[in-house]
Amino acid sequence: MSSIHYQQCPLCGSEKISKKLTAKDHTVSQETFDIWECATCTGRFTQDVPALNDIGRYYQSAEYISHSETREGLINRLYHSVRKITMRSKQNWVKTAAGVKTGKLLDIGSGTGAFLAHMKQLGWDVTGLEPDATARENALKHHKIESRSIEDLFQLAPGQYDCITMWHVLEHVHDLHGYLDQIHTLLKPGGALLVAVPNYKSTDARIYDSHWAAYDVPRHLYHFSPVAMDMLMQQHRFNIVAKHPMVFDAFYVSLLSEKYKTGKSGLLAGGFRGLRSYWKAWRHVDKCSSIVYECKLS
Repeated sequence: MSSIHYQQCPLCGSEKISKKLTAKDHTVSQETFDIWECATCTGRFTQDVPALNDIGRYYQSAEYISHSETREGLINRLYHSVRKITMRSKQNWVKTAAGVKTGKLLDIGSGTGAFLAHMKQLGWDVTGLEPDATARENALKHHKIESRSIEDLFQLAPGQYDCITMWHVLEHVHDLHGYLDQIHTLLKPGGALLVAVPNYKSTDARIYDSHWAAYDVPRHLYHFSPVAMDMLMQQHRFNIVAKHPMVFDAFYVSLLSEKYKTGKSGLLAGGFRGLRSYWKAWRHVDKCSSIVYECKLS
């Protein structure tokens, strides 16, 4: 298996990088991976991550909910319950960011298509790109959404989308800078990019440290801070104009993190720590477990 060893920060290119911690893949392989940090942009990244052609096996799990729609287990049932609530938040963020009630929407990493199906019902012209064949099959089966292969990203006509969304996707993308450059060309003037990523500067990340579930190595190639996201977007001619807290992620991530740390369900302890992170996120977005960055063309 081939892997990528970075000599420079994959986010900003700085050589001021050093190891910070080691995290375990609890979902598939049980292997451990080192996480390094950049002193220049404060971004983190998974070192010696599997190359694009070799990382597929780390996604092969019935528990990987964005591909399987599984409802097995308490945490996944909670995920589905909360998803109904977050759909309304997402639709409002899209409308506000794009400045239109309906328009053309591209969702990169569309998973099983639940979000696109919701937006289609609201009158949006939707396109989904998804690398996983099983997820595309489930999108058609469960939501009647015909997603396209992720390779089609670079075949789409420029300047046609009012909004492009990436819900917990950017941290998975090997060709990070190529994607962001292409997204810039695909947006209409005045269009918006909405990017949701985990925030390793969050309260729950600080509490759980190497057991923090949102490190999700090696599937998460990068681990963003608000400062790192701002610097990354500026590199690709985007301005971050707003940040929105994904407050429910604090509960989901804390429950998983408690399970990883103790080997038990940890409903009470994980729920309490999730509540603590949830409360701080309302007052300080930069402490939220996951942040939605609303970006405009500069």
